[in-house]
Amino acid sequence: MTAGERVVVVGAGVAGLTTAVVLAEAGASVHVIAEQVPGVTSLAAGAMWGPYLVEPKDKVDQWGQQSLEIFRELAQDPATGVRLTSGIEASRTAEAAPDWATTLPGFRPCERAELPAGFTAGYRFTVPLIDMPTYLDYLLRRLRDAGGVVEQRRLTSLSDTGPASAIVNCTGLGARDLVPDPDLRPIRGQHVVVTNPGLTEFFSEDTGLSPDLLCFYPHGDNVVLGGTAIDGEGDLAPDDKAAVGILARCAEVEPRLAEARVLEHRIGARPTRATVRVEEEVREDGTVVVHNYGHGGAGVTLSWGCAEETRDLLAIA
Repeated sequence: MTAGERVVVVGAGVAGLTTAVVLAEAGASVHVIAEQVPGVTSLAAGAMWGPYLVEPKDKVDQWGQQSLEIFRELAQDPATGVRLTSGIEASRTAEAAPDWATTLPGFRPCERAELPAGFTAGYRFTVPLIDMPTYLDYLLRRLRDAGGVVEQRRLTSLSDTGPASAIVNCTGLGARDLVPDPDLRPIRGQHVVVTNPGLTEFFSEDTGLSPDLLCFYPHGDNVVLGGTAIDGEGDLAPDDKAAVGILARCAEVEPRLAEARVLEHRIGARPTRATVRVEEEVREDGTVVVHNYGHGGAGVTLSWGCAEETRDLLAIA
């Protein structure tokens, strides 16, 4: 493709907006079409960089590292909503730290005295935390500054985008019907946002495949508490019982959270498949479609790497 050609990006979650920014700044004429601007699942993210439970490992490692470098740069500007934050990931069983964690700044095993009651192992590191409402607003501003256009409407087919040199499918769970992709499934996630009682460090439990997560991420005046991972559920209505459980789990680790005031509930459906899909498809009518979806709970973590691969597939120059 040559610079200036029209590219339609479908979807305005973190994958869609990041991809749109990368393409627009590479010289493409970018038109984003999405039913939700920004996408609600991305708004609901915690969000901490970390390539959790997502494949294929070699590509995930590459995409994650590319994104990590960019998040570190963005953390130099408070207006982006990205901050480098120290904290602890812990386990109730003697689990070894994942490979990606051992390369992070400040990585070290925790002393037993640093761990909450009931935890047997843990490690400390510094990692990007992303305040998603602020960050998604930043991406929208950056896209518009690069000449990108955003249109809010629902598509029933990728063919409804209008004339385009290429279409980039960043529809997340919507790809299940639009592609269609029957291998895509939702994993429901819920967070509770509360006032910050003075926390400056994150905490996360390595809960493996459990549907009940435990994490808290401070973002200035508020803290995002998590969470849930209900495989196969895509309902976005708040679950009061789940919220009570989230608050109780987090307050057990950090008692100051017990008195924090609840500000809102954030619910999303993580678009999950066996492997992340970033690949080019040429349709029967000759339309070039690049798919960029299926990131599960690692959409933020992989966003810049997948966006740069999308740009390379389109060979914008």
